[in-house]
Amino acid sequence: MKTTLVFGVSLKTNRYSNLAVNRLLDHNIETEAFGLREGKIRELQIKTNLNEFQNIHTITLYIGPARQPEYIDKILQLRPKRVIFNPGTENPDFYKILEEEGIEVLVACTLVLLATGQY
Repeated sequence: MKTTLVFGVSLKTNRYSNLAVNRLLDHNIETEAFGLREGKIRELQIKTNLNEFQNIHTITLYIGPARQPEYIDKILQLRPKRVIFNPGTENPDFYKILEEEGIEVLVACTLVLLATGQY
């Protein structure tokens, strides 16, 4: 099954990253979560160590461009097939790096993709 990693998850229920986790789970999509704080969203454990992830198909980003540089190498090491840049995470420099590695870049909203059946 294709696994999605929600990158930059918040435990706050009103945050889009939290909503994305819930909607992915609602759509029965294999979901993992990475955040700065451990916790749970429903049955899903939020992990704080990127070394715990493998076989990730899609990363959906919820961290802004200012914080992305510290994670670029780790994201590349995960070898996802695609990275979704949600609103507020757009970063053309990062797009180039990913595309050079053969990773699909999608600038879109995960919540809208799920709601419209385009995920």
